[in-house]
Amino acid sequence: MLLAACGSGGGSADEPIVVGSINALSGPATFPEASAAAKAVFDRVNATGGIRGRKIEYVVADDKADPATATQTARDIVTSKNAVAMVGGASLVDCDVNGKFYEQQKIMSVVGTGVGPGCFNSPVMAPVNAGPYLDSQMTLTFGSEKLHVKKICAFVAITGASKPAYQSAIDAWTKATGAKLAYIDDTVPYGNADYTPQAVKVKEEGCDAVFANFVEPDALGMLKAAVAQKVTGITWLFLTSVYSEQFAKAAPAGQKIYVPAEFLPFTDTNATANKDWRELMTKQGLALTSFSQGGYLAATYFVDVLKAIKGDIDRTSVTEALKKMAPIENAMVGTPYQFGSGNSHQPNHAGWPIVLDKGSWQNAADNWLIVDQG
Repeated sequence: MLLAACGSGGGSADEPIVVGSINALSGPATFPEASAAAKAVFDRVNATGGIRGRKIEYVVADDKADPATATQTARDIVTSKNAVAMVGGASLVDCDVNGKFYEQQKIMSVVGTGVGPGCFNSPVMAPVNAGPYLDSQMTLTFGSEKLHVKKICAFVAITGASKPAYQSAIDAWTKATGAKLAYIDDTVPYGNADYTPQAVKVKEEGCDAVFANFVEPDALGMLKAAVAQKVTGITWLFLTSVYSEQFAKAAPAGQKIYVPAEFLPFTDTNATANKDWRELMTKQGLALTSFSQGGYLAATYFVDVLKAIKGDIDRTSVTEALKKMAPIENAMVGTPYQFGSGNSHQPNHAGWPIVLDKGSWQNAADNWLIVDQG
């Protein structure tokens, strides 16, 4: 009994360390890669003996992008399964719907892909990614300051309470650069059936560049509509959400498409810092995307924190360890990761500009673009 207690840090060797994750695995916009990548990291830890003999039991739930489902799954994982933390999640609604509940339960969330504004405005959540709002500021900054486009028009899809967050990102860009949008339409729905009206508007407004926060299907729809309407010479400023090999193959030829990669560009095969992630994802047959980079990093950071805990590993000790953790440097990211005890967390505020050129992603800069909101 004494040996079991010493070896397990507060639980027997066959008692798992339960870790939860809520994700949009189905619905209008899905993010399956983050939790799959986190699971690959945890599986590898388990295969080598776990954490002081205890295996990590990773509970992944689909919230279907539905607030009611997200609410129920969070309660099941946190109270019924007694998870010690939430790690590697990627959801449209989890942060905004469950943030207060996580606070009440004193459980921390190392978010793999932060989407909702609540992910970046909570004392118990610290995403590993920069998120769509800082992404927006970064891609606008690169467009106005590095590409020197003058007339930027914006098309913004809004979900939940995200409108003020996008407006804050645009305001921060304007404050830092003095540039302003020439036109904005924030009424475009996710999963829009026809982008012809938006393409026509781009032509009517005489836009030099278009900023849009769309996910892949919507961005492709917008591009194809622009081609059909003979909209030419446009610089497209998208977010990391379109950064994938599939998008590169599907995008119409001849378009100038720029995005900020939230992590070291995975399409740069010379980027040695991605080696372990790339090998693990390839071995497990998982997609090489920014989302899987986020899940991998969330799990990797979390494992480092678990290994540093002396004594019992439970929700209380994990929460305390995350609050007191030292910054973790990782060359896959432009800024260190730290949870800390603040009321909000934005540890990643860097992006690597990349461009879609002749059907493949290429680095558009030789270093990180680092910005601060506010």
